[in-house]
Amino acid sequence: MAEARQFGDLATQLVLESRRSTATDTLLKYNDPLVRSIIREQRDLERAADPLVLQSLDAPEGTPPPPGLIIIQTAINRNKRCLLAYHSHRVERFRDMYWAVGGALPHILSNADIRSKLSPHEVDYLRQYHDSVMEYRADLGTNELDIMAGIERPIKDLNVLVKVVKDCGVIQTELGSIDFKKGQRFMVRRADIEHLIVQGYLEEIV
Repeated sequence: MAEARQFGDLATQLVLESRRSTATDTLLKYNDPLVRSIIREQRDLERAADPLVLQSLDAPEGTPPPPGLIIIQTAINRNKRCLLAYHSHRVERFRDMYWAVGGALPHILSNADIRSKLSPHEVDYLRQYHDSVMEYRADLGTNELDIMAGIERPIKDLNVLVKVVKDCGVIQTELGSIDFKKGQRFMVRRADIEHLIVQGYLEEIV
């Protein structure tokens, strides 16, 4: 005999999953089967509501809506809120991950463990978010604050001596184009390369 289930139980499971993700500070795999099940439940609820809506419209003016319709509408709205909360929670985690690595999107997407936990739509979101950040950063110009730089500690010097830990190609700096090749050292403006230090390409020499 199949186990009885109330409308809204699936949405509750989704919210509990988000809470577990927060409690353990981990990104859990996108629960596509559960999300699809909730969406199917929404369609079932909407079909069940249709005849009750018609019944309510045909009733004399001032007649309260059928109790069943109120229950169904409440379940529909709750499912919507739970779906939105689940996806909003995941988006916030993506943004935290993105800024924690200084906007190094390839580092995130090349990580097999992280990539396996993302849905295709979430990968598209991250790419579009990165494109928007890069476009905004370009609009600021070279003389403004580098939004990709870390804010954990105050900047002591405008220039910094760095050693190239990993090849990162040609980078545009205030001094012009610099080809950062592994093993080389450069004295450069901190704002130009702070994000490369955060990403692990360069190492500050104290």
